[in-house]
Amino acid sequence: MRFLLSRRWALFALFVVLAAWGAWALGQWQFHRLQERRADNHRIAANLRDLPVPIDDLLRAGANPPDSYEWRRVTVTGVYDDAHTIVLKYQTSDDGAAGVDVVTPLRTSDGTAVLVDRGWMGTENSGNVRPKLPTATSGQVTVTGYVRRSASGGATDVADLATRAISSEQIGKVVPYPLYGGFLDLAAQSPRASDGLTPTDLPDDTSDGPHFFYGLQWWFFGVLAVFGFFYLMYDERKRMTEARASESPKHPAVDREHRAGDEG
Repeated sequence: MRFLLSRRWALFALFVVLAAWGAWALGQWQFHRLQERRADNHRIAANLRDLPVPIDDLLRAGANPPDSYEWRRVTVTGVYDDAHTIVLKYQTSDDGAAGVDVVTPLRTSDGTAVLVDRGWMGTENSGNVRPKLPTATSGQVTVTGYVRRSASGGATDVADLATRAISSEQIGKVVPYPLYGGFLDLAAQSPRASDGLTPTDLPDDTSDGPHFFYGLQWWFFGVLAVFGFFYLMYDERKRMTEARASESPKHPAVDREHRAGDEG
């Protein structure tokens, strides 16, 4: 077993230890993500069951709603500002069809507006041409919508009333009135909309995602690394033993007779 003290085997052992530790840590991280996913599922399921409340109970102008409010329902009454409808580009349907989401500000009686994602429509997935959008319902409407948080980052930049991610802060720079923080995914409207838009899909609050199997996969890699090290160590020892055996005399009795004859 002295070969384990060689530089090559010492470095190999260090690599295996680091690889096994890394696999264990990544597995733990995936299982931690699983617990977070389950907690999110529980929160989302509870929020979807809650009865709708007035918008001012949850949302404030200029303040992004907290995570705990996402997918709760609120009601708000106002008038759509169709002239400032925003195109949410590069949105695909469940079957992979290209399209856009249509986001229209709904102005309330006090002048504050809330962004309402009215739904998805199929169109060519080109960000350079503004598609012909269905007109929003005219007159006063009462909307029930799911609370959503604003996105962040460069994708929220607004140009020519189009964006790749909804941010009430960024869209607030191109509309002439204050906006509630976050936005709403349309759930219901009175009077009913006749624009033919496809409603936003609700989240799946029953799926744990791939985290459990990813965690097992990382742990398997760690066990495989350790097993591989001991297998190679066993194989090295076996080869060294066989090599020493091949170098030793094959017929010791004959050798003793030759040595006795020489002495006589």
